[in-house]
Amino acid sequence: MNYSLPIPILGFAAYSGTGKTTLLEALLPKLTQAGLRIGMLKHAHHNFDVDKEGKDSYRLRKAGASQMLISSRNRFALMTETPESESEFDYLLSRFDTDKLDVILVEGCKNIAFPKIELHRDEVGKPWLYPNDDNIIAIAADSDVTDTSLPTMSINDLDAIAQFVIDYVKPKAIESRSKAASSCCDILSPAFLSVAQGQEKILSLVDTVSGVDSCSIESGYGRVLAENIVSPVNVPQYTNSAMDGYAIRGDDLGREQYQVVAEVLAGHAYNQPLEKGQAVKIMTGAPTPLHGDTVVMREQATQTGDLVTFNGASVKQGQNVRQAGEDLAIGSDVFAQGQRLSSAEMGMIASLGFGACPVYRKLKVAVFSTGDEVQAPGSEQKANSIYDSNRFTIIGMLEKLGCEILDFGILEDNEALMIKALEDASTQADIVITSGGVSVGDADYIKLALDKLGQIDFWRINMRPGRPLAFGQINNKPFFGLPGNPVAVMVSFINFVEPALRKMQGEQNWQPLKVNAIATDNLRSRQGRTEFSRGVYELDATGQLTVRTTGKQGSGILRSMSEANCLIEISPAVDTVKSGESVTIIPLQGRI
Repeated sequence: MNYSLPIPILGFAAYSGTGKTTLLEALLPKLTQAGLRIGMLKHAHHNFDVDKEGKDSYRLRKAGASQMLISSRNRFALMTETPESESEFDYLLSRFDTDKLDVILVEGCKNIAFPKIELHRDEVGKPWLYPNDDNIIAIAADSDVTDTSLPTMSINDLDAIAQFVIDYVKPKAIESRSKAASSCCDILSPAFLSVAQGQEKILSLVDTVSGVDSCSIESGYGRVLAENIVSPVNVPQYTNSAMDGYAIRGDDLGREQYQVVAEVLAGHAYNQPLEKGQAVKIMTGAPTPLHGDTVVMREQATQTGDLVTFNGASVKQGQNVRQAGEDLAIGSDVFAQGQRLSSAEMGMIASLGFGACPVYRKLKVAVFSTGDEVQAPGSEQKANSIYDSNRFTIIGMLEKLGCEILDFGILEDNEALMIKALEDASTQADIVITSGGVSVGDADYIKLALDKLGQIDFWRINMRPGRPLAFGQINNKPFFGLPGNPVAVMVSFINFVEPALRKMQGEQNWQPLKVNAIATDNLRSRQGRTEFSRGVYELDATGQLTVRTTGKQGSGILRSMSEANCLIEISPAVDTVKSGESVTIIPLQGRI
């Protein structure tokens, strides 16, 4: 696994009780004497504190500093609090100053995919790791290992272990330095992209559509503002009572009783200045009279005839009164350009008196399915064919995003017909989406057609499901070629198409919601790729967010997407998530 580090990384993996720290403590002097500059990462399963109680830095950190950097002439240390979630492995690696190191050694992290030496002692009574971990490159044990071709050493032979590390590190360190000298950055081939790289590249190549509509408020749900909304009024428009009660003067507190001179309902007003000794019975939202800057709630009052007393209540000047413009002053920005409207925004805009608002025009999206084996649902199924599901899945997700959909149906495997249909689609739509025909083993009809129409790149994405993806331009219109497997279509749409559509619709600063949950199943992935499993999250009896898979995770099992309410995202750095460990989930409500 490459963590974009210019130096090698090597772990020491073992179960608790094997003596990892003791071995490393004795090993490190031998490595430093050999000239290696070493960075050390230790993972602890328990809580720990690196600071001594009573020290200044400890006191300041406990007082509330979320990051505490302490420095002296000989060293500095940065302590960072992570109460919400444990820091990810690749982030921790990025904290090292690799210009001053030859290798990073890691104690622990045995479930993460990177090269490791397994340490094993029979007396600990734990199973071997190497049969189930392809990342183990050598074994140091106190017993003979005969069923593996991996290099083996005695766990008590420190010189042999040190020599193995030196032989492993030095060639890689020299190679890394040579690469660093010849290139200032690590660039992946466009045929083998990470999820983040694919997303970034696509977003850099799409732009917001031109064209603005004036949309009535009642039709505004899901539309994206094309201009800032500026308040033409104060909110509240006038100073008013925050509750039912009695308005009195704040400079006239402490009387035994007040004379009630009027009753003011919402939508009405008392237009006379309030004199000392007077009170006005007032309802929530009604304007307070001139000088009536304090309201006593009705529950604290007793009215007899036209006199009211407040039962010894403690009254403060200005209480229970909302000032004009308190929430929003006239001329203030309410919503910014690029805001997607939901019910709350619709209500707020209406409350300002607007009957319509400026929004970007609807995005037009052309949708196809491809392949002679695909047939339309609703007809008698033919031999060797499948009913088209992908087009309807895509249409549903497009409708959720408020797009105008141009359904071009199913394209048969005919190059001339494909070229004609794709050309027509690109002249009518802002973006074109197909499914199927983009894998290495697929027939070349769609690829040949695309080559003649525009600039299309066929990518392999480091993810599962959804590795094949095509993206480019047809007549200067963005084109997405999604995989043919039903689940892969949805996962690819969520990761690549949806962010692009939102940007083209004018939405700004959108990020998918990602949260941490505790896995109730063991989850496996393959090193070097992002794994998306279908999952069901819920709160357990203690209020903890947990997640389980929907079962079998084949990319053709469409029912699993219907049963799921989230995707479980396992990063390329992790090959195993055990039950009880934290994992990232992407909730799907409102997205599919």
